[in-house]
Amino acid sequence: MDAERVAIALRPCEPATGDDGSARFADWLARTQISVRGHVDEFVRARCRAELDPAGFSLPSRLMIDFASGGKCVRSVFVYLGWLCGGAGESEAALRAAAGAELLHAFALVQDDVMDESAVRRGEPSAHLRLAAWHRDQGLSGSPARFGESAAILMADLFLVWAERMMRESGLPAAALDRAWPRYDAMRSELAVGQLADLTNDANRLPSVGEVMDIARRKSGNYTVRRPLELGAAMAGCDETVMRVLGEYGEVIGEAFQLRDDLLGIFGDPSTTGKPTGDDVRERKATTVIALADQLAEPSDRARLRELWRAESIDEQAVALAQTVIVDSGARRRAEQMIGERVEHARRLLQDADLEPSVADALHRMALLCTHRSH
Repeated sequence: MDAERVAIALRPCEPATGDDGSARFADWLARTQISVRGHVDEFVRARCRAELDPAGFSLPSRLMIDFASGGKCVRSVFVYLGWLCGGAGESEAALRAAAGAELLHAFALVQDDVMDESAVRRGEPSAHLRLAAWHRDQGLSGSPARFGESAAILMADLFLVWAERMMRESGLPAAALDRAWPRYDAMRSELAVGQLADLTNDANRLPSVGEVMDIARRKSGNYTVRRPLELGAAMAGCDETVMRVLGEYGEVIGEAFQLRDDLLGIFGDPSTTGKPTGDDVRERKATTVIALADQLAEPSDRARLRELWRAESIDEQAVALAQTVIVDSGARRRAEQMIGERVEHARRLLQDADLEPSVADALHRMALLCTHRSH
């Protein structure tokens, strides 16, 4: 990819002062995301040419290329910020390694959509549905739905393999990667265990807030913020003091990220989330917001919510009812308070930490970006 574009993207933002600081951060973030997507696109196209195209899998190949570089690069940015916390300076190799997190995320999303039977991802049909349509178009024998799910799982497996390969071939010294592998392995295992806990979490019994937060922390929060930060910091050789700060920051912002995600899953605007309003209600997901509503609602509203969760089907009227109960119970307001508390905790951590001011500022702005988002 263009070397000048990479060099520009790697410039860390300066400490923020008013609107200028915000603009500098926004510029740095946009350029970094462009570079990450460029690295991912280049890598996935090369792998598809070598492994999928010769076998005649043109649509799976195109689907993987489109899917891999279509995200917001949140995890890759956190990996790279972890690297910058070590004072190692800008590094195109570190950015390529960080970009591998996008393929790990692609793996998780494709499998998650299969397990949740999700019809939409980023405003488009989910991967397994597009693969099922391809099966029908090709006139292949057997069930298109079954093929689509099976092919999507295999596509996700390729993303998982390629994620590690992209890190391994990033150009970072072996010693830096050796420090990272134990944390990378832990992140992948934690993600799988969290997903399993989510599958076995029976929404009909509406588990406690503590139980749901624990699942969310392992399945999404840690994997989105804490583990990527620690991964980048390990590659840079950060000491234990920095690791502790990043770990605590990552845990609270990861929780806040998931709380925001749960609010969007119930109240989000389809034009920005890419999914129907109230999708989590239709799927009967036992999220933090639902658990808070069950805890805070009046007995009559709690009974209505539990009855709705046991219903054979959930229509638009039922979604609206659930939204009303959630708002009236104070669960929506409480979730917003919990987000604010965690962002403030993270701000104090960064204020007291011995980090480069520009990096600490970027971490604070990333916390705000992750927790005040609309999609």
